[in-house]
Order: sequence, then structure tokens, then C-alpha cells
Amino acid sequence: MRAIWNGSIGFGLVNIPVKLYSGVQNSNLDLDMLDERDHANIKYQRINEDTRKEVPYDHIVKGYFLKDRYIILDDHDFEEAAPEKNKVIELENFVDIHEINPIYYETSYYSAPEKQGVKAYALLLQALLKSKKAGIGRFVLRNTENLCVIHPLDDVIVVSKIRFQEEIRERDELKKVDDVKVSKKELDMGLALIKQYSSDFDITGFKDEYSKELLRIIKAKAKGKQAAVKKLKPKKAKSDDLYDQLMESLNSKKGA
Repeated sequence: MRAIWNGSIGFGLVNIPVKLYSGVQNSNLDLDMLDERDHANIKYQRINEDTRKEVPYDHIVKGYFLKDRYIILDDHDFEEAAPEKNKVIELENFVDIHEINPIYYETSYYSAPEKQGVKAYALLLQALLKSKKAGIGRFVLRNTENLCVIHPLDDVIVVSKIRFQEEIRERDELKKVDDVKVSKKELDMGLALIKQYSSDFDITGFKDEYSKELLRIIKAKAKGKQAAVKKLKPKKAKSDDLYDQLMESLNSKKGA
């Protein structure tokens, strides 16, 4: 793996030199857009909306629409707004990781210690595991300040980027269900269904079946064949009554 960031984790007065590596990858197939007539690649052009002519890259500027006009920004403006380019993930405080709602998580990176920071790295890892806590800090990646969670994953410290509060959209326009009455027997049945389906989390049991099937179809077409695809039929409850649907779900799980 190739490191995408190198710096250190600030743990009190201790600096732990580390490198970050991408911890995730896309499982989707890399599909290209082609002209159906000759399978030539489709290329995108930068077109002026008014003149409909292509604009040279060196003539393109960035602007923010404010009230009734665009405010143009230059390189100096971006440099002024950029966070200080330090190379330290300063741990500001520690929290129970279960207090962080999954909506905040963005992407994750593996960290690996430099030679001179191995012991301090091991100390922080063991302390996080023992305390069952996660560190909250900030770091600069690609000239942008990022909020992150430092947490253990087996024998590795993971740095997960999380969103700032202002990046989470308000929920005022969503339909609320506060006034919907759910009976005790319906709630008890719902809890029983959750209990029946509960198990230890094992990510290996969940696969990207769509990409797998699509690749199978592609390979079959390459050989001039038509791949047979199994279509799953959605299950339909026999009754429209919520309680009956819950009961039927419980019985079907028992039967399976």
C-alpha cells in the first residue's frame, strides 16, 4: 500500500510518528461511458453556458454566488482560508465511541508507526483498547481541515474522518411519527422479532452481490453466452394488519 499522509498523532506531550493508508476501496465495477456506434470513449468538455464554446482550463476561475452576483476567488484567497499546514493529529479529548452516531462517519484510514514511534504507538493502542475510548482530533489532508476519530481495530489504530455538525442536514421537513400510536402488543412483537434476528456482527457474511453478478454477466457475454440470473422475489405478507405481519415474520423465521 502507498501512504497518503505522513505526520504524527499528538497524545498529550507524546508525538507518535505515523503514516496513513487508505482503509477502504470501492467494490463497484469500473465502467466506462462509450459511444454505442463505435465504442469510442466519451470525453467531457468545459463549455461556456452562454457562448456554447469550450473554455481553456487556464481561463477557468472559481466563484461563489452571493445575493445577485458571483464573487471570484483567487489562489491567495484559498491560501488565506487554508488551515495551518501542520502534520499533527492533535487528540483534543476522548469519548465513548458508541456516542458517535454513524451518520457522522465519512471514510477510514489505517495508521502505521514509523520506526521511532513503535512503542508509543503500542501504548496508545493498548490504552484505547483498555479504556474502550476513542480519541477526537483534527488533521489537514489536501489543504482541508478534517475532524477525525482515532480508534482501535484489532492491532491497528484507525483514523476515521467524520463530518462536522454543520454538514448534517436539518430534519425539520421530514415527516414525524411522534403522534402515531403503537400498541403494547405490537411493540412487544417488534422487540421479539429483533431478538430473534439478533446475532454477533460478522461483516464477512455480507457481500457485494450486485457487482459479483454483473461481473459474471460480463464474463459470459465476453464468451458470447447469456448468463442465467436468479431473481429474488420480494416476500409479501398475507395480511395488511401490522400485528399479523409481525406474527407471520416471527413464524417464518422459526420455520427457516
